[in-house]
Amino acid sequence: MESIFKTRIIQIGNSQGIRIPKPLLERFHINNEVELSIKDGFLVLHPTLHPRAGWEAQCQLMAERGDDQLLDANLVNASRWDDEEWEW
Repeated sequence: MESIFKTRIIQIGNSQGIRIPKPLLERFHINNEVELSIKDGFLVLHPTLHPRAGWEAQCQLMAERGDDQLLDANLVNASRWDDEEWEW
């Protein structure tokens, strides 16, 4: 079921803005930042996507499954420099 919310454009300093109703903020998990775009003549607002969001949980899940090993471990050949010269 689609909901319709009505809001007014308000003055914010030298700019203008809108107040977004709390139920919409909660429904779309919007916190402090959004992205705006224009699509098919409509102004589209959506939560900012963070490229690495959820990586920590996925890495933990991989570790629990034992699926966090290097895929190319057998291809890694240390050079003499790696063995003799490299220090932490």
